[in-house]
Amino acid sequence: ILLTGGSGLLASNWALAINDGWSVHQALHLRQVSLPHVNSHVIDLASHRSLAAALDVIAPDLVVHAAGMTNIEACEADPVAARAVNVGLAENVARACAARGVKMIHISTDHLFDGTKMLSAEDEPVAPLNVYGRTKADAERAVLANCPSALVLRTNFYGWGTSYRRSFSDNIIGALRKQRKIELFDDVFFTPVPMDVLIARAHRLAQLNANGIFHMVGDERISKHAFGLAIADRFGLDPQYIVAGKISDAKGLVKRPLEMSLSNAKARAVLGGGFSDVAAHLDQLALQEQTPLVQELQRL
Repeated sequence: ILLTGGSGLLASNWALAINDGWSVHQALHLRQVSLPHVNSHVIDLASHRSLAAALDVIAPDLVVHAAGMTNIEACEADPVAARAVNVGLAENVARACAARGVKMIHISTDHLFDGTKMLSAEDEPVAPLNVYGRTKADAERAVLANCPSALVLRTNFYGWGTSYRRSFSDNIIGALRKQRKIELFDDVFFTPVPMDVLIARAHRLAQLNANGIFHMVGDERISKHAFGLAIADRFGLDPQYIVAGKISDAKGLVKRPLEMSLSNAKARAVLGGGFSDVAAHLDQLALQEQTPLVQELQRL
């Protein structure tokens, strides 16, 4: 398996989570990291030649394309760079995988809709509100046009991060443990999923040779504010430091959808079961904190 964006939040978790016989390779670019039992490669994903040479040497059975420009404000400030990274690299990886008959998983987003409907399904037309969303929507089209066998996973994940890349749940836990106020929006809704659940279900879809777009999200639609309160409750932290806010009142933010929740009915049907709710996921998150995997991540 080759993971692009190897130093990123999801790819780092993915590399450490695999323990069933895979030979794991990570593609790095700017940040150099070293993970146990993971082979690191500096690959220029923008270069067809560099990418082709790497795939020919590594000969992966599966490529997970997790590299991307995800900062919404940065994308809006530099749409050319956002398009080059989010669309251009995805298209290059898709072409290289298709030419070699390699299974590809492309990581997409839940920022693709206009936020007027809850629990959107895969077959509903996208209507992104910002540059980030538009580039991710175009990336999906480019991937499937060039590699029809690819899996495109729309998601919104959280979990334990590295010292340099924190997840949404990390930021909440960190603020509450330091007794620092954190504002969370009560008018923004999503369907979050832990990274370990996403990774396991993604591998199962690949094993089933599924292709096309799947919403890989949790079973529960919840506001960002309610999610923070649930974390405080599960980790025994003081919820008084969580301040309810509204994104409509926030100044200086690029426009975002208020409703980002996705329906995972298609994935549930194919996989034969649900993804579980936030409470169950947070129970697992708490149990993971002292595991070697999380300790290794936090050493990065």
